[in-house]
Amino acid sequence: MRNITFYLDFISPYAYLAFEELPEALMGLSYAVTYKPVLFASMLRHHGHQGPAEIPFKRDWTYRHVLWAAYARRLPLQMPATHPFNPLSLLRLAVATDPQGLPNRYVCETVFRHVWVGGAEAVDASRMQSLAKQLAPARDISDEGVKAQLKSHTADAIAAGAFGVPALEVDGKVFWGLDSLPMLRQYLEGNPWFDGPDWNSVARIPSGVARR
Repeated sequence: MRNITFYLDFISPYAYLAFEELPEALMGLSYAVTYKPVLFASMLRHHGHQGPAEIPFKRDWTYRHVLWAAYARRLPLQMPATHPFNPLSLLRLAVATDPQGLPNRYVCETVFRHVWVGGAEAVDASRMQSLAKQLAPARDISDEGVKAQLKSHTADAIAAGAFGVPALEVDGKVFWGLDSLPMLRQYLEGNPWFDGPDWNSVARIPSGVARR
């Protein structure tokens, strides 16, 4: 059985779509998934990137594309009333449901659908209260241990080579984005391409220009 670490942030519609599609994408394979909530904003800050929603035209395209991607896959998705939003309370809630800060699939599914199904405000106070009641975490989201675990998960993602979400890591290889799921399946099935030179050779290609 192969072990996959799925780094996710509930703010990401692509993470939601990849989460929903993963069972079908990997159907018939033997694998286990560890879900690690991370703070996408911290990853962006670490790498000096802007988020898709911080670039006006890219923001519009991203929302159109994810709505289309959901429609094409027959998955429910409605944009939350406000996006982007601060996902910390949702991330900490998910982390608080497990002693090691590793929420199970039910928890992640519940939080993702809280955000991406229905079109409501993701972090509305009354909705957050209802969500917390449903998930019944063993710890408070303000617990210092919960905060530390979320920071640790984010650091783990960066150390693994992740630069965005969704990122799925297996055997030290990181597969990024919704459209990497077919590639991940090929790897798990033992496609010999992954043992060839192309996976690692890209890191040795010199850059001919650097922007300041």
